[in-house]
Amino acid sequence: MKKNNKILVTGGVGYIGSHCLISLINNKYEPIVVDNLSNSSREVLKKIQLITKKKIKFYKFDLRNKKKLSSVFKKHKFDSVLHFAGLKSVKESNANPLLYFNNNVINSINLIETMRNFNVFNLIFSSSACVYNSDEALPWSEISKTGKTTNAYGTSKYIIERILMDISKADKRWKIGIARYFNPISNHHSGLIGESPNGIPENLVPYLIKVISGEYSFLNIYGDDYKTKDGTGVRDYIHVSDLAEAHLKLLKYLKKINSFEIFNFGSGKGYSVKEIIKSFYKNEKIKIPYKIKPRRNGDLPIYYTLNTKAKKVLKWGVKKNLNTMTKDICKFIKNSF
Repeated sequence: MKKNNKILVTGGVGYIGSHCLISLINNKYEPIVVDNLSNSSREVLKKIQLITKKKIKFYKFDLRNKKKLSSVFKKHKFDSVLHFAGLKSVKESNANPLLYFNNNVINSINLIETMRNFNVFNLIFSSSACVYNSDEALPWSEISKTGKTTNAYGTSKYIIERILMDISKADKRWKIGIARYFNPISNHHSGLIGESPNGIPENLVPYLIKVISGEYSFLNIYGDDYKTKDGTGVRDYIHVSDLAEAHLKLLKYLKKINSFEIFNFGSGKGYSVKEIIKSFYKNEKIKIPYKIKPRRNGDLPIYYTLNTKAKKVLKWGVKKNLNTMTKDICKFIKNSF
């Protein structure tokens, strides 16, 4: 019997989804993409096809459109689903929580129900370190406490995780892998695709890219008086291509899961904002002007993961360090501006 290699990828034109498409294609899978292009572009698909030399089947619609979603399941017999689709702005989520619950949670419920209707029970859900309690001792592991979220984005991810946990208990056909990300940065080594959100970026690297390209005059650093190595905030940054490989490992492991399993994906160490800035000068001789601003409410001084479980169970680990991350980002800048 021929192996079913069709994978539905929701939000597949977004930053993480697009890099996962490359890994899937390079490993003989056939990804089918659904994306509403609310924070992405068809140009990304063209560039992925240029990188992989493969044409990708793409459907443009919102997952809240259950009729269109069902029609895609009717056309394709899927083995598994990688669910990346969702809004992800922390600032926007706090200003408009209902938008995030309506979009992220309702979209996910529609997807889950449609999967069940078509007897597809293998799912990887794109979650976040935002689900962890901020007062938990570091490093955060898969058994660290969750639920005391500080923003509606994190709450939406936590709610979806709980829904998936409960349905997997009720119906043992489900094989669900929860991928909790820390801070993915950088891009494919070709520099053809990268992180380029619409509007003013909230995350460090997309903002840095706009400073380096000349669109912004300087970087704002929010706080330099934290109890960290240089006073600036420390985060667990992971190369997005390493994260894409983690999804591939999890996809291969999925059918061994007993209903529901969680994995943290991060580098297992922290880099400060100033370390990121210095890496651009070290590797590319790029000086990044910055101004120190007051701390932002809700920002933690430091967090990072313990990725022992992913190493042991999935035989996965990061291969790319900060120097590689920086060099790849600069390739993307050269290709984009």
